Amino acid sequence: MASWVLSECGVRPLPRIISRSRTKVVHDSRSKNRISYSNKGVSDLKFLSIRVSNGLSRERNWFLRVSAPLKVASVDEDERGKRVNGIEDETDFNPGAPPPFKLADIRAAIPKHCWVRDPWKSISYVVRDVAVVFALAATAAYLNNWLVWPLYWAAQGTMFWALFVLGHDCGHGSFSSNPKLNSVMGHFLHSSILVPYHGWRISHRTHHQNHGHVENDESWHPLPERIFKSLDYVSKKMRFTAPFPMLAYPFYLWTRSPGKTGSHFHPGSDLFMPNERKDVITSTVCWTTMATLLVGLCFVVGPIQMLKLYGIPYWGFVMWLDFVTYLHHHGHEDKLPWYRGKEWSYLRGGLTTIDRDYGVINNIHHDIGTHVIHHLFPQIPHYHLVEATEAAKPVLGKYYREPKKSGPLPIHLIENLVKSLKEDHYVSDTGDVVYYQSDPELINNSSNSN
Repeated sequence: MASWVLSECGVRPLPRIISRSRTKVVHDSRSKNRISYSNKGVSDLKFLSIRVSNGLSRERNWFLRVSAPLKVASVDEDERGKRVNGIEDETDFNPGAPPPFKLADIRAAIPKHCWVRDPWKSISYVVRDVAVVFALAATAAYLNNWLVWPLYWAAQGTMFWALFVLGHDCGHGSFSSNPKLNSVMGHFLHSSILVPYHGWRISHRTHHQNHGHVENDESWHPLPERIFKSLDYVSKKMRFTAPFPMLAYPFYLWTRSPGKTGSHFHPGSDLFMPNERKDVITSTVCWTTMATLLVGLCFVVGPIQMLKLYGIPYWGFVMWLDFVTYLHHHGHEDKLPWYRGKEWSYLRGGLTTIDRDYGVINNIHHDIGTHVIHHLFPQIPHYHLVEATEAAKPVLGKYYREPKKSGPLPIHLIENLVKSLKEDHYVSDTGDVVYYQSDPELINNSSNSN
């Protein structure tokens, strides 16, 4: 009866402890030593005698002083203690804690063929995308119908974004192992959509080398509180109210983010090393050539036609770029850490990136939503990212955040974007592991405007 009452109250009896002296003798055939273990009752764990005799009439005793455990795990607790990479359960997981694995562990899990760069396969994607771009433009110009133009703008803006992603592979060297081919294709692809290839490539390299670092990251990094509070209200409102942040990329190329100076077009910018100035000049010349060509075409087909064929799709591409890159680092259901000082590492910073599912767009924009492995190993070609990610998941454990499945179009991500812009405003000026905080004034004004 007493046992039943105790069990109903959640109190379980401790396992029986047999206090019986035991001695065990083990013969080691290799060293001819004899090791005997003797304990005076298991309940007294403070005194555990180990005697070693080597047959030469010499005997040594060690007495281990071991504190008795304060708690004996029950069967239920053992069942709950399912560990994934050292993490007990959902509530025990701290995304800002150092992971129990190393970068080399992730690398070893990825199949070797995923690291192979096939230039012909990469070029085939370029041919495919360029052919689609010209086919769309020719069809829209031929039909010249206002029922067709909105569909064209959406499709062509997406294809411009696809061209950017292929140029992005060139910048990482994942397009091919030939630097000259990467540079030629990168300039062709990026200049066609008014992106200075080398200027972007160098700043993007800085982003990857410092991802997740509050001050040193280059793209979509958080504003420290002091910089945030130095902005006027209009600047804050523009920065954190959709769709304005989704139009930021061209302005970022010219002026960078608040608190940073320099331009992706100027060879003397503090973005670049002295030995990189020639590369920056080359890219700026290519960009200027493309801009001049577009102006010339305005005189040939007319400015309105060029606006419809190129201008509006260009801004569609900008919105795709800002939308995708922002959501790579923001908008998760749980707050993700940002780092400073000794707490930052390449691995910990890379693990704060987020994979996203874009439905049918995944194939069009070359699986760039598969972003965690890309950030850790940018040399992996885009056509191997999905396989590499699947192979790495068992190692990453809860540090990998499975993306929510999308419908044909990633409409569900708009909610993530709006929520993040509303809540993720700045991080503290102090602390080496920090999380986004909200400005109540911006939140209240956003609620009132709605």
